[in-house]
Amino acid sequence: MQDYRIVKLSRRERQIMNIIYQRGQASVANVLSDLPDPPTYSTVRALLRILEEKGHVRHEKDGPRYIYYSTQPRHQAGHFELKQIVQTFFDKSIEKTVAALVADTDVSDEELDRLSRLIEETKSGN
Repeated sequence: MQDYRIVKLSRRERQIMNIIYQRGQASVANVLSDLPDPPTYSTVRALLRILEEKGHVRHEKDGPRYIYYSTQPRHQAGHFELKQIVQTFFDKSIEKTVAALVADTDVSDEELDRLSRLIEETKSGN
């Protein structure tokens, strides 16, 4: 099994992982019912097998069907994916990333205050 941190996910693989995280576990039928513009049953099975080979999911047999679970918490996987986005689209710049998020999102005053406090805490080493 490969280390999930070095294996990127395709758009469809990310969609499937999102379904598994939202449900906590999922069968192929669950994934098919939740996917937008779903592919065939065989394609979903193949994608889940690929995700398992990449180390993102594992399965347990439940009668005739497999139930898939994530191998790591959502926040851990999210940190890796965010790092990839920062490197790929924002020249590894946290400043550019945050600027894009703040400019393109309706950020409340409370969220801006929390971000300011987080920045100050990081600067002071707390």
